[in-house]
Amino acid sequence: MSRLGKKAITIPKEVKVEVKDGFMHVEGPKGKLTRPISYRITFETKDGQGFLQRAGDSKLDKSLHGLYRALMVGMIQGVTEGFVKELEIIGVGFKAQVQGNKLTLALGFSHPVNYPIPEGIKIEAPKPTQLVIRGIDKEKIGQVATEIRAIYPPEPYKGKGVRFVGEHVKKKVGKAQATGKGG
Repeated sequence: MSRLGKKAITIPKEVKVEVKDGFMHVEGPKGKLTRPISYRITFETKDGQGFLQRAGDSKLDKSLHGLYRALMVGMIQGVTEGFVKELEIIGVGFKAQVQGNKLTLALGFSHPVNYPIPEGIKIEAPKPTQLVIRGIDKEKIGQVATEIRAIYPPEPYKGKGVRFVGEHVKKKVGKAQATGKGG
């Protein structure tokens, strides 16, 4: 638990990290992120590296120490490089189209499904059956990707639906054909 928290956090020169008033503030070339932090965790910088310190050695303190270090590393990566999630759409006639700030999905329903794109997220459709979700907040990207996937999750018989790229869907055997024997 606490071994991860003790590791130094490398802070690039173009990134500004600040912890004050119960919030972590990370600002970089791609944007700015803010997240609440426990009062039991403190932050200090030395020679371009950041260190988180915990108040005590309780189980809670140790787990928070590792958690906030991992969150801060993710925030630094987000404001410097950003995050990407890819979805693929499988099914005859299934397609996606981005129009302004909404995503329109044709997934075999009687109507197209409109999904409003949240602020801070960019969705691209390089092919009608492929979606690329980009942003600086890892948690928000995962949430958006999961919400889009939940509109039509992959079904186990033909594999139709929206899935993450590389996701394996275990297929079930369909109904067995009658052999013509019997009474």
